Amino acid sequence: MEKFPEHQYRILEYFKNNKKEVEQSFLADELQSDPVFISAAIQSLSSSEYLAVREEKYLSYKIGKEGEEILKKGLPEKRVVKVLMEKGGALPIKEIGELLSEDTKYVGGCLKILGLRGWADNEKGIIKITEKGKKESGKEDIEILLNAVAEKEMTEKELAVAGIDLKSLGDLLKGRKDLVAEKARTRRHVSITPAGEKLIRDGFDILREETQLTSSMLLDGSWRNVEFKKYDINIDTQKRVPGKIHPFTAILNETRDVFLQMGFTETSSPMVESGFWDFDALFQPQDHPAREMQDTFYVKKPGTAMLPDKSLVDRVRETHETGGTTGSKGWKYKWDIEKARQNILRTHCTAASVRAVFREKAGPKKIFTIGRVFRRETIDHKHLPVFYQVDGIIIDSKASFANLLGTLEAFYKKMGFEKFEFRPAFFPYTEPSVEVFVWHSGKKDWFEMGGAGVFRPEVTLPLGCTETVLAWGLGLERLSMFRYDLADIRMVYNSDTTWLAQVQTNYKE
Repeated sequence: MEKFPEHQYRILEYFKNNKKEVEQSFLADELQSDPVFISAAIQSLSSSEYLAVREEKYLSYKIGKEGEEILKKGLPEKRVVKVLMEKGGALPIKEIGELLSEDTKYVGGCLKILGLRGWADNEKGIIKITEKGKKESGKEDIEILLNAVAEKEMTEKELAVAGIDLKSLGDLLKGRKDLVAEKARTRRHVSITPAGEKLIRDGFDILREETQLTSSMLLDGSWRNVEFKKYDINIDTQKRVPGKIHPFTAILNETRDVFLQMGFTETSSPMVESGFWDFDALFQPQDHPAREMQDTFYVKKPGTAMLPDKSLVDRVRETHETGGTTGSKGWKYKWDIEKARQNILRTHCTAASVRAVFREKAGPKKIFTIGRVFRRETIDHKHLPVFYQVDGIIIDSKASFANLLGTLEAFYKKMGFEKFEFRPAFFPYTEPSVEVFVWHSGKKDWFEMGGAGVFRPEVTLPLGCTETVLAWGLGLERLSMFRYDLADIRMVYNSDTTWLAQVQTNYKE
C-alpha cells in the first residue's frame, strides 16, 4: 500500500468523497492548512499524475494612490464644476486654479474629462459649464468604484455583483492609471485524475515522518526506526529580502563613478544660495520669469547673503547693464544689488559650476557636482519641487561644441542608453545651447533629460576666465524612471517595499 506525507494524504482523503474540481485556496481553507504546504502537496501529487491542476488567469482591482487622494478631496472634474457653479458658470482657467489652490496644469488636466462627459466647454481659455454638467455632476460613478476597491481587492465579477460596470467607466478611467490599480492574478483549480481515483480504490495510507533529529533519538537509538521527511528544495517558502542600497542612491553613486572615471573632479555648492551666484553671475536678467516667487523658493531667515569681492560684483553689474568688456550690449536695465543679495534655495547646480569657473579660471579642468535643487513645481507624475541634478563644466581653450556633445553621449552610454538626439534650445547663459534627448525603447519615444551649451562671454569674462567653458545640467530622477521602468517620478521616493524588494540595480559598490 502506497504511503503519503500528511498533507498529501489529507488531500487524497478529501477527494475520496468529493470528485468535483475545487480551487486550491478553497482546499487549503477546507483542510485548515497552510496554503504553502497545500500548494507543495498538490504539486507533488500532480507530478505523480494523481491530481490535475488547471490555471485560470483573471484581473483584480484595488485603489491606486491617486484614487486615495480623490476619496479625500473629490474628483477633479467635479471640483471644477462646483467652482464654476459657485461663480456664475464661467471662469478663466487661471482663476479656477487659484480658487482650488491648484496649479493651472492641474485644472488643464481636467478639461479632457470635462469635455468627454460634456460637462463644460473651453472657449479660448474660458471654461463654461454646460446644462449637462449642472444636471449630472452630482451623480456618483467613479466614487462608487473607488469606495468599493478601497475596502478590498475585487474582481470584475465581484464589481458587477456590486452593481459596478467597469466597461461603462472605461473612457473615464483612460489615462488615469493611478485611480485604480489593475493586477493580473492566477487561480488554480484542482481535480482528481483517473490514476488518482484508482489509487483511492486500491487504498493508501499516511506516512509518518519526523522533521527533526533530536538528542533523545540519538541516545535511545530510535532514529534507526524513524522515517525522516525529505528536504524539498523546490517548496514555496517565504522570500527573504536582504538589505541593499536604495535604487535611486545607486543611480547617484553610478553617476558619480561615471564622471570620476571620465577624469572629472567633484565640487559642491550650498543649497541656500544667493541670487548673485544662482542667477546674476549666469547673466540671467533680474526680470527673468524664473526669478519670480511662483518659480523660486526665497529664504525668509536669513533673507540676504554676503556677496563676493566688490570688483567681481561690479563686473557682473556692468555686464548686465551695458555688456561691460564682453562685446555684448547687456540687458540694458538698472541692475539691483539687493536682488543679487536675496537668499534662495538653489534652482540648479549650475551655481556650483559658475563658482568653479571663478575659482579655477584657467584650464584644462573638468568639474562636476551632484545635488538637490528646488523649484516651485506642482507635484505630478513628471515633476517634483525637490530633485537631483548633475551639472558639469569643461574649461579648456581647445574645447569645442563637438566635445560637449561627445561627453554627454559618453555619459549616457555608460548609463545604459544607446540612442541620443540633441535639439537646439535657448538659455540666457549658453550659446550655442541644446537640450539632450534619449530614446526609450520600451515607450518608443524621445525624452528630454536636460540642457547644455557653451557659456557665453557674458558669463565667463566677468569671472576672469578667458577660455572656452562647456556646461550642462541633467536631471537624475527622470534617468531613474527609465532605468527602473517607472511611469511616475514619485515612485523614485515612495516607500513601496514590494517594489524596493524586487527592483534590481546595476550598481556594485
